[in-house]
Amino acid sequence: MPEWLATRLPDGWTAWHLVALSIGLGVGMAAISLVIVGFVLARLPADYFVNPDARRPIDRHPVLKAMFVLVRNVAGWALIALGVVLSLPGVPGQGALTILMGVMLIDFPGKHRFERWLVSRTAVLFAVNKLRARAGKPPLVMETQPKGDDESTL
Repeated sequence: MPEWLATRLPDGWTAWHLVALSIGLGVGMAAISLVIVGFVLARLPADYFVNPDARRPIDRHPVLKAMFVLVRNVAGWALIALGVVLSLPGVPGQGALTILMGVMLIDFPGKHRFERWLVSRTAVLFAVNKLRARAGKPPLVMETQPKGDDESTL
């Protein structure tokens, strides 16, 4: 073990203690992220990505709304950071799903387009719909029905 790391460990700790702590934290973070991601994805309306009304915020007092936006953005950035860590090789967990949840919480221009792109990836959509099926919810709808796209309008 490098000397700089050994000096920062509590007294009596060895490399095996550090390995056990790292594994425990990795497994714990993976379990927590799966529970949170599953809960939030199960609560989304099935038409969240195709129906603008499904994404409308609830009307609140301006101060409560500002506090809610601040807390939501901080939580979103924390989930994105956790998702990046979970995406690293050798770290167990659902990194892409955790990043998706973080992106859904934060506010930035082009957010909805990015969400649709991320969820439309085959592996992510399969995982999301599998989680929703376990919760007894219908799969996410990713495409809208065309409105009046018949040949007579050409």
